[in-house]
Amino acid sequence: MVLISVVWYLSFFTPPHTKLDDVRFIDKWVHIIMYGGTCGAIWFEYLRKHTYPNKKKLFLLAWMAPIVMSGAIELLQEYCTGGRRSGDWLDLAANATGVTLAALFGILAAKSHPRG
Repeated sequence: MVLISVVWYLSFFTPPHTKLDDVRFIDKWVHIIMYGGTCGAIWFEYLRKHTYPNKKKLFLLAWMAPIVMSGAIELLQEYCTGGRRSGDWLDLAANATGVTLAALFGILAAKSHPRG
């Protein structure tokens, strides 16, 4: 929940300008890492607490829900921030990439997950 709250906060505050702004596609890399880390934490916590993982629940919670949340955030940025932030379909694609990469690692972790 903390990571999800951080994602929401970072999605609506005005970021300061830094030297990293000159790095090509830095914004997209940040999105991949932010959503990949959040999704990875969901996988880790779910596998830690469940001996027999429910694949459908993992798909919904750790892959689909973060992508839907990302789409909602992009729409809110576009239409509800008075121009302070803008929605970007490439941000959504970067978020989906991060979530999918984390899911791939999660699937590998689930396959090696010890069964009780």
